[in-house]
Amino acid sequence: MNNVDKFIKLVHECDNIVFFGGAGVSTESGIPDFRSPDGLYNQKYKYPPETIISHSFYQRYPEEFYRFYKDKMLYPDAKPGITHLALAKLEKEGKLKAVVTQNIDGLHQKAGSSNVIELHGSVLRNYCERCHKFYGIDKIINSEGIPMCDCGGRIKPDVVLYEEGLDDNNVTNAVNCIKQADMLIVGGTSLGVYPAAGLIDYYRGDKLVLINKSATPYDNRADILINAPLADVFKNFM
Repeated sequence: MNNVDKFIKLVHECDNIVFFGGAGVSTESGIPDFRSPDGLYNQKYKYPPETIISHSFYQRYPEEFYRFYKDKMLYPDAKPGITHLALAKLEKEGKLKAVVTQNIDGLHQKAGSSNVIELHGSVLRNYCERCHKFYGIDKIINSEGIPMCDCGGRIKPDVVLYEEGLDDNNVTNAVNCIKQADMLIVGGTSLGVYPAAGLIDYYRGDKLVLINKSATPYDNRADILINAPLADVFKNFM
């Protein structure tokens, strides 16, 4: 029995599964990741992307921030891929209890998942820094330059920028879900971004599955290791 078959068998046997995912979940929906050869970090801008999407850059150069953000971070027409849809199906079957995601695209919810913990926020939510009124993604897309609220305040995406901390409630919820999970599936992430990657340390079970095209620092801890595209694995549940 190969590792994919072992994984499928385990999923059928478990009913308290948590999925922890990264950019690789959404690349099949046409949303580029950050670190691959054609990812955001390898594109040429006046500043490196990790600088542009930092808190200090947003504060100092909001117009430059928004030029990059609208051009490279928003994919309003993206559709859920096989992995998103398979996870939503497993939730409906009572097997998957939570999705913990580093992605900010809202595709898990679009696919039908209801218990989604968004560690890094969502591009679909935006708020006025002055009056705290919330706006959808259309407000950002349709604005010229810096999006401004009716009250005159600047609108900020509800995403965690570099130099900003994760939301405490989201971290607590993620930790609790992972601690209680019978099975933890980690997919589409290089596990190089902290503190998010460190959440795996809270898993106490013996069914840790890592699915990623390239190696991660946690490979030697996996009970099942699958080096393959997520869609090739999760199509088995559709």
